Amino acid sequence: MTAQRVYLSTTIPYVNARPHLGHALELVQADVLARHHRLAGDQVRFQTGTDDNSLKNVLAAEAEGVAVAELVGRYAAAFAALREPLALSFDDFIRTSSDPRHRPGVERLWRACADRGDLYPKHYEGLYCVGCEQFYRPAELRDGLCPEHLTQPQPVAEENWFFRLSRYADQLHDLISSGRLRIEPAARRNEVLGILAGGLEDFSASRSTARARGWGVPVPGDPGQVVYVWWDALGNYVTALGYGTGDAADYRRWWARTDRRVHLVGKGVLRFHALYWPAMLLSAGEPLPTDIVVHDYLTVGGRKISKSGPAGDHADPAELAARYGTDAVRWWLLREVPRLGDADFTAARLIARANDDLANDLGNLISRAVTLVHRYRQGKVPRAGASPGAPAWREPAGRALAEARRQIPRRSAAALAAFDFRSATTAIWEVVEEANRYVERAEPWRLARAERDGDIAAGARLDETLALLIGTCSQLGRELAPFLPSLAARIRGACDDSAGSLPSAQPLFPRLR
Repeated sequence: MTAQRVYLSTTIPYVNARPHLGHALELVQADVLARHHRLAGDQVRFQTGTDDNSLKNVLAAEAEGVAVAELVGRYAAAFAALREPLALSFDDFIRTSSDPRHRPGVERLWRACADRGDLYPKHYEGLYCVGCEQFYRPAELRDGLCPEHLTQPQPVAEENWFFRLSRYADQLHDLISSGRLRIEPAARRNEVLGILAGGLEDFSASRSTARARGWGVPVPGDPGQVVYVWWDALGNYVTALGYGTGDAADYRRWWARTDRRVHLVGKGVLRFHALYWPAMLLSAGEPLPTDIVVHDYLTVGGRKISKSGPAGDHADPAELAARYGTDAVRWWLLREVPRLGDADFTAARLIARANDDLANDLGNLISRAVTLVHRYRQGKVPRAGASPGAPAWREPAGRALAEARRQIPRRSAAALAAFDFRSATTAIWEVVEEANRYVERAEPWRLARAERDGDIAAGARLDETLALLIGTCSQLGRELAPFLPSLAARIRGACDDSAGSLPSAQPLFPRLR
């Protein structure tokens, strides 16, 4: 397969509080895709960052009695610091309030849409949810409350700049229904098509400077207005590439001329990414994203995890990683969260999944395989049985393991191509389970006893069995690399006999309590 150039991005969250586990889900999913594509030989840029210019941030700073810049700087640093505890490999981190690339890009995007005739002033009165940074029609409310935050929107009346979203309804429908703008999973694509079927209204693309407390990017040519935070934030996908600055090399390389432009987003911001953002790009004459990958929510006790939720509902990813380890946190997010539907988090579920899979199934497999090689072959891995034609592979148990191993790369890659992280990890885990069954069926201890009694054929079969086991473990280390980079490296190290023999068996993953 020809190598591709892939641009992967996450949404950029408001920084009115510390990050929660829902943010970690999206970051870890993006990281898996980035690592997978890099291992496949693709050129990858993985970008994330923070949305600093929200009114939510302003109100949070006022509540604390600190300057807005101080508050957003503190919390933006907390998001950037997730790199180590979550083992993230992002290439760029943009802050919309302070990155010198951002404002010029927002201004260029605004002017491009204005030149197209898609921005016009209008007096507007409506109901505004600060949490969503969005106006709602009364029919969209749930018992008079914001459907996302279950809070009462505020009545707002002011003169704003509006964007002609309605102009692009037909083009958006054609792009999405044809798959040229791919939205996954299909249920989310159908949701967007349903919104289109109900008709699109133009949206307010600016806010009064007074209501924004002077915080944000001023509208070009109109200092009494700031650019709507969603217009501002969506622009980060191109502003971080130098769109609007004098150096457009990264923009050409990673947006205009790249093969894939993939956005990972939560279901609550789907409308903005699947309708507002593509329409803005169509207006500006710029290429659209190729893929919008949507995940659902993480919940605690059935309630969506929120930065501003009750104490105990935050599930701080850095604290979880410090307590249970990076591998355990990443594994729960990848193994437990479905492609469609919310997932309820508890520490007990994280512990159970890590102990069952990583400590018991995988850890015991690696430990047994290495211990058997040390016990029966002085730590030197036999070279027999390394190919599918070897006798150990022709036995029923060996054939089952060989077939499972053969299918891993294809099944895992196909699942990731569909952005189904749980299916990808399940495909790998079927090999772990098959390898554990193989140990019991092959009975290397019985073969060793027969070899000591002079059975030469049993000794040859033991060599083949041990080689097959270590080869399987090594392959697991390679296949797990995008998902659990640290644990995968430890597996490869445990199976490395380049020094003449395997290292002595060490616990791969300690049981959690």
